Amino acid sequence: MSEGTMQLRAQRDQRDPQAKRAKRLTRVLVGAAAVPVMLVAAGCSSDSGSDDGKDKAAEESAASKSASPSPTVRAAAFGKLPEPCSAVTKKTLDDLVPKAGSGKEGASNDTATRASCSWDSLDDNGVKGSQFRWLSVSMLRFESDVTRGEGDKLAADYYQKQLTDTQGAQGAKSVKTAPVSGTGDEASVVRYDLKKKEGTFKQQTVVARVENVVVTVDFNGAGLAGDKTPDADDLVKDAQKAAKEAVAAVTKANGGGTSSGTTSPSKSPSGESSKAPSESSSKAPAKDS
Repeated sequence: MSEGTMQLRAQRDQRDPQAKRAKRLTRVLVGAAAVPVMLVAAGCSSDSGSDDGKDKAAEESAASKSASPSPTVRAAAFGKLPEPCSAVTKKTLDDLVPKAGSGKEGASNDTATRASCSWDSLDDNGVKGSQFRWLSVSMLRFESDVTRGEGDKLAADYYQKQLTDTQGAQGAKSVKTAPVSGTGDEASVVRYDLKKKEGTFKQQTVVARVENVVVTVDFNGAGLAGDKTPDADDLVKDAQKAAKEAVAAVTKANGGGTSSGTTSPSKSPSGESSKAPSESSSKAPAKDS
């Protein structure tokens, strides 16, 4: 072997260990670089799984809520009111307010919920004086509501409020209250005197409830210009008759009942306490002649 060849081999032997070490170092660095990549990939996979779990839980919660039943309340029995000026028969009107003519319907933006009509009559007897009569029929219907309650219970609350307000009428004297039978689910009459410069007015107010409707009948009379004061007992009977007919008209307008004005025995939740509705009847005070 020549000297030149031996020298080249020696040089290769010296370079080989360095080359081997360089290759090993390269492999180590490449392996070390791969570890963070694997960790990042694993982390991303873990996060993705966590998000999927949250989304699934949210979907299940939403499905559970949508499956929950909505609050319900029993529907009100009556959905409309009769024409108020026809709630009392012509014969009764002729007896209570003779020569009154057609009634005056009260203003209402929803006659299916609130309606009223009034009549007045002056029977002039010349030098012997005159007899004045005033009749008003008002009706208020309550719908069932999931937040406020069932219609008949709301009506029962209002029935009690009407009685209390009538008993505390301004200027009322000798106030008396009595139950009225055969008129709706519950009814009462409040009677009192009102002293005015024209004379003494005898006031009768019948408040009745039939299911989810409250009927209020006001009837007053007075003897003017020296005529005698009307008999309060007779006026009470007349007011009760008008109230009975008005209650019957409400029942008939909703496809049931008879002219008797009575209903089948029903729940009478008037003793239950809840907030009285803001509605008020269109009852007018005793009218001066």
